[in-house]
Amino acid sequence: MASTNSLFAFESPDDNLGFLLWQVTNLWQREIKKALERFDLTHAQFVVLASAHQLDQQATPVTQIALADHARIDKMMASKLLRTLEAKGLLVRTEHEHDTRAKAIALTPIGTKTLVQAAWAVEEFDKIFFSTLGTQQASLIQPLRALISANNSPAEDTKSS
Repeated sequence: MASTNSLFAFESPDDNLGFLLWQVTNLWQREIKKALERFDLTHAQFVVLASAHQLDQQATPVTQIALADHARIDKMMASKLLRTLEAKGLLVRTEHEHDTRAKAIALTPIGTKTLVQAAWAVEEFDKIFFSTLGTQQASLIQPLRALISANNSPAEDTKSS
């Protein structure tokens, strides 16, 4: 219970879900950045590469819009990340065979190799980072999905600024 002089409805910041989520997110982001440094990738770049690979595996046309929807990122952010990854030689954007307005996105061989190695590093990092939760890990997934679903639709994510 909060004190009568408190600005907040909670006694301590450690009792506030939003504050705790912010702290955990910052910690996780800082550490995932370290895990990806050796691949010269940001986490956002890794997500774009992984999304392009996943869409390609599903035989879904890999376009900037499909990728932005899949990764739940803004179209303009996707465009910026794609340009950076293309400049690094990790993917190529070519004319789409059915839609002249779209570009087809494909990983290069070095992009695929980098993604595989980075994915192993990310998997290992997540395994270690979340190991403290033990068997509670699985029970955390559904509430996080519910928060995403209730507060964020793919159509909103991909609106241009």
